[in-house]
This record gives sequence, C-alpha cells and structure tokens, in this order.
Amino acid sequence: SVGRDHASLLLGTLVTFWLGYGLLPAIVAGSLVASYTMLGSTIVARLGARNLEPMVVMNGATMVSDTLSLLVFAVCVRLYVGDFSVSGIAIQVIEIVVFVPLVLLGLGRAGAWLLQRAENEEETYFILMFGILAVTALLAEWIKLPGIVGTFLAGLAVNAAVKDKPAKGKLAFIGNTLFIPIFFIVTGFLIDPMALARSISQDFYLAAGIIGALLLGKWIAAESCGRAFGFTPAARRTMWSLTLPQVAATLAATLVAFKTFNAAGQPLLDERMLNAVLIVVLVTAILGPILTQRFAPQMLRDSASRKLK
Repeated sequence: SVGRDHASLLLGTLVTFWLGYGLLPAIVAGSLVASYTMLGSTIVARLGARNLEPMVVMNGATMVSDTLSLLVFAVCVRLYVGDFSVSGIAIQVIEIVVFVPLVLLGLGRAGAWLLQRAENEEETYFILMFGILAVTALLAEWIKLPGIVGTFLAGLAVNAAVKDKPAKGKLAFIGNTLFIPIFFIVTGFLIDPMALARSISQDFYLAAGIIGALLLGKWIAAESCGRAFGFTPAARRTMWSLTLPQVAATLAATLVAFKTFNAAGQPLLDERMLNAVLIVVLVTAILGPILTQRFAPQMLRDSASRKLK
C-alpha cells in the first residue's frame, strides 16, 4: 500500500523538471514531497482513534515512505557530487542494499542486546542510545551517504530496541527541547528574508507547482490504498490529510541538498528551491492538521457505527 506513494515522487519530479530544473534536482524535489511528518497524529490520538486500522496502516506507511524517499535522496546526492554513471549507480545501490539491513536488523538486535544489559543503569543506557545514533551517522557518511539517512535509520533501529524504557523519553525530551529548536535556528540563519519575499512574489508558481503535485500525489496514494483496504471515505481523507505536512525530513534533506555542490560549484538545490520548499513547509504544516481536525471525527463515527452493525 505504501508503494503507491510513488505518485508524489513522480509528480514532484515531473513538475520540477518541467519548471526548468535538471534531472537530479528534480528527482530530489520529488523525493522531498514523497516523505511526510504526521503533525495531525496528536489530533487522532486525542480523539482516541490511534488504534483504528487506517491509523495502524499510516504508521507503517510513514516509516517506509520516509525511508524510501531518503534513500532516493541519498542516491541523488552521491551521484551529484561523484560519478554519474552506470557503475556509480550500481556501487551506490549495492552499498545501500547492504547498509540498510545492517542498520535495521543487525544494529537493532545488537543495540537491544547491549541496552538490555544496561537497563538498570539509566546513564549508561542513555549514552549507548546516543552512541548508536552517532556511529550509524558516521557509517553513512563513510559510504558517502548523507548523515541524516544513517541517523534516521538508526532512530528506527533504536526505537525497536528500547521499546518504552524511561531513557527513551529522556532522549525524546532532549530532541524536542534542544536539537529541534537548534535545527530551526540554523534554518533561520540560512533564510534571506528579501530573497524569500521575492520568491513569494516572483517565483510563486514554483511553490504552487510543488504544492499542487504534493496534494494530488498524496490524494492518489491515500485513495488507492484506502480503497484497497476497504476504508471509508472519511478514513481515506484523514489518511490524505496526515500525509500532507512537510516538516522534519523535508527540511533536513533540503538543507543538505542546498549545501551539496558538484564539481562546477553548483548546489544540488538552489536558493529559489530552498525558498519554495520553505513556503511548502509553511502551507502544508498549517493545512494538514486543519484537514485532519475536520475529517478524523467522521472517521471515528464511521468506525463506531460499523462496530454496532
């Protein structure tokens, strides 16, 4: 079901390519809109709908969609700065095929084994979690993948290993109160307010095109997946709304692409695209939760009426 989200990747790529960007930058733009951040999940949880089947499907979809989009992004970065050839692509694919299972399976099991032995020593437990994240990011960069890819995969592995231990909550607290604010501060330093204003007035079609591709692609994915599972229209619309916000992975990958240069000194994504992505982030971060708030209650009512029948 998650594979149907390739519609966002394809549409985002086509729109960006049509607007004058090269093939690799266009694919990167498509990979950005293929991922998503479920900002509306707190709304769903508050309504008590977290365990409904559509939401269980969405949780799996989020992991797979973000992973695949980041891997596509990683290949594009590697090719942009290195060897854009059949051999270069083959080497990158082989490295990814080895690296991803190694992290998700090998690191997940090894991490669980180590953490289990340190579960009574909270400080050691916490340090081990951080160490796993750091080592995986370094391994990713060693095979010339963006560090965010390794960190993301390590996060999945650690999440499976630590379950609901107290140290996991502390790690989440530090991330929410320290690392995420720092990330947004650094992002703010990269923004030129005048350039952003010009982008809104002069290059609005770029952001509008990406937003249009995102809305349509996510709708196709939610409709096709929802119909395949027999979900109600309200559930399909809720799924669609949850996949709209472009925040965490999108911003991080955009910043990496903005600071990635080829041999000619050209960035993978230019300032126009950076500003367009910021507009997309702003619009979708507002629109997604609003739509979730509208559609999720009906999904819950439909589920209750089905149980009564």
